[in-house]
Amino acid sequence: MQSQISNLESQIQLKVCGLTKLYQIQDLVAMDVDFLGFIFYEKSPRYALDYLSVKQISKINHKVKVGVFVNETIENILEITEKAKLNYIQLHGDEHENFIYELKQKLSKDVQIIKVIRVGNDISEVKNKLAKILNLESQISNLLFDTDSKAFGGTGKSFDWSMLNELEIPLPYFLSGGISEDNFQQLTSLKQKPIAFDINSKFEIEAGNKDIEKIKNFITQIKSRKGTS
Repeated sequence: MQSQISNLESQIQLKVCGLTKLYQIQDLVAMDVDFLGFIFYEKSPRYALDYLSVKQISKINHKVKVGVFVNETIENILEITEKAKLNYIQLHGDEHENFIYELKQKLSKDVQIIKVIRVGNDISEVKNKLAKILNLESQISNLLFDTDSKAFGGTGKSFDWSMLNELEIPLPYFLSGGISEDNFQQLTSLKQKPIAFDINSKFEIEAGNKDIEKIKNFITQIKSRKGTS
């Protein structure tokens, strides 16, 4: 799985996160969306288990299902990952190095970890977060940059993407935080391109209710803009 994704860095892929409705998920599978994201954070309005059972998620036939966790226990992550048949774990909270190392040792070998770095206005703080990640390169397959917020994502707000040009990013990364049809073309100026856009609230009718037509149009835009890759 890791080599498959790494080899596609020249083609920006798409992750749709915060999924709650089976019929919309089936639409996205039919559209060949690259990553399906399920939020397992109880405080989120898109908390997957308020809408779907782990058994329903396990039966979704898709190449990459991502589970998003925020400061969750290792035991709960392992249980949900196994029962929902997740391929990726996205750690969106304040998980420390020892936690990530222990989690990786206990996960099935084919399950990968994405670590989120939340970006505010202070580039030095972002660099410090990234420096800690360097010790975990062998444990993490990808990074994800998102806008810093108390809500741990899903705000629809973008951070200053040009800050990424000041970083040495050691791993393939996802980009999240307010990506929309109107602003994604600004990413052509990035020195190191993301492997995937992670979209959520900008492509919703309401929290958890995706605008499938809008997502379909966005996929068309991505494919027609080879300059973004």
